Amino acid sequence: MELFRTTNIDWLGKKWYFLGFSLIFSVLGVMSILFWHHIPLGVDFKGGTQVRVAFDQTPNEDHIRQAMDRAGVRDARIQRVSDPSGHAANKVIIALPESTATDQSHDAGRQSVETALNANYHDSAFTIEQVEIVGPTAGKQLQKQAWLATLYSLIGMLIYLWFRFELIYGVAAVVAVFHDTLITVGAFSLTNQEITLTVIAAILTLIGYSMNDTIVVFDRIRENLALSRRESLHDVVNRSINQTLSRTVISSGLTFLTVLSLYLFGGEVLHGFSFALVVGILIGTYSSIAVAAPMLVAYQDWRVKRGKSVTLPAGKRAKV
Repeated sequence: MELFRTTNIDWLGKKWYFLGFSLIFSVLGVMSILFWHHIPLGVDFKGGTQVRVAFDQTPNEDHIRQAMDRAGVRDARIQRVSDPSGHAANKVIIALPESTATDQSHDAGRQSVETALNANYHDSAFTIEQVEIVGPTAGKQLQKQAWLATLYSLIGMLIYLWFRFELIYGVAAVVAVFHDTLITVGAFSLTNQEITLTVIAAILTLIGYSMNDTIVVFDRIRENLALSRRESLHDVVNRSINQTLSRTVISSGLTFLTVLSLYLFGGEVLHGFSFALVVGILIGTYSSIAVAAPMLVAYQDWRVKRGKSVTLPAGKRAKV
């Protein structure tokens, strides 16, 4: 199935618009990570207590926060549980940082929340439904493992693309995936949504998805380079992107609709996971066209300026 049969868009001619778009979102994310919400790690990584409370009426988050402050519970994060089923609108998650829940006193977080709510609400006005506790040591270990898992996946893909194509293809693909990951984490920081273990799973899924989309474009560039050696790389890249455009739009569009449905109707448990995929698929599809492929042209221009060969290596032939 082909949506576009004769597209002839000059993608590389719009590279400065793409560069501006990427810079704006990357800088916004980095600024938020450095100076505003930082990286909002969940209890999974920081350690602490997460208490899920159901009220008999829709609670006011500011009142709950004030109740925590009056009881001496500092830095509590109050998050409303949004669920289209209706009843969940009366539920909130109160996350307490590591200092209020240590390995020596695992019940301290729950008791602090209960004490604060009892002082401001009737006993019958709320019910504690669930308490999750992560010790500080386990949280730091999970945080380290999450970073290592992301780093190892990027290194593994770089090595794979190096052998499959050439080193420059691997570098371009890894830079594009790093760009996708940075903007996705920046989106979590800007919206102050917690990054949990399920979000890390979504980011690893995103890395694989974005890399696959980039490889499809690279493979078509390599085939066209072998067939049209007298054509400029600028024209070959443009033609290759246009030839894969239908596949990109169909596969990414269907995947996006699926994860969007998951985000809208999947409930609170899947909210962070689906949000990462919604943002990541949009950015990943964009970067395979607007970041990875133009880097090959930039690399060749750089080689020309240094007086080296003007021919981009086509790499080894292989099936997709």
